[in-house]
Amino acid sequence: MKYITVENLSFQYDSDPVLEGISYYLNSGEFVTLTGENGAAKSTLIKVTLGILDSKEGSVTISKTNKDGKKLRLAYLPQQIASFNAGFPSTVYEFVKSGRYPRNGWFRHLNKHDEKHIRVSLESVGMWENRHKKIGALSGGQKQRAVIARMFASDPDIFVLDEPTTGMDTGTTETFYELMHHSAHQHGKSVLMITHDPDEVKDYADRNIHLVRNQDLPWRCFNIHDSEKGKENLDA
Repeated sequence: MKYITVENLSFQYDSDPVLEGISYYLNSGEFVTLTGENGAAKSTLIKVTLGILDSKEGSVTISKTNKDGKKLRLAYLPQQIASFNAGFPSTVYEFVKSGRYPRNGWFRHLNKHDEKHIRVSLESVGMWENRHKKIGALSGGQKQRAVIARMFASDPDIFVLDEPTTGMDTGTTETFYELMHHSAHQHGKSVLMITHDPDEVKDYADRNIHLVRNQDLPWRCFNIHDSEKGKENLDA
């Protein structure tokens, strides 16, 4: 099932064209990476797709329902989202736990399934041992991981992630990629992730969307299908 469909999308800052003729899609049950050299407008493409920025032309369709016919839930993680100050009163566990409430209301009691989901979310980013620490006392990288854990706990249908592994060590990064792959393939989630290191994640992702341009033209989009089997570049 297609969760996101982008067709012939173009964007410009003032009179300066940035993206042109972008078309891509995101299905349920797949882990897709978005790559391109520095300045390739990857974050801009995500923001236009989500409606944070207005496109010049083209269309974006985001499904209203998930594969089970329920209201679709989307989580977006921008770059360096963690900005808690030293006075933030919540512990890591309390902060991540709050991600479970909006699913069924703020006043319900969490059950064992919820508690297990919270623990798995914290373990997936290497933050279980820090669960009793105050958010404000964490390092920048730890705050980033706490935000990611809360996003996991909210259990969205679509994860849109802008370089989420910033501040993670190698072991935690691999665990994170494994979880994203598992979420897509075993639970039908969709993952769209910007990364600066496609080789690091290629064993986990199903497909790569690569932004390229010729000379001084705006960035354009190509799908790269990695089929064990060789790579094929297709205009998206």
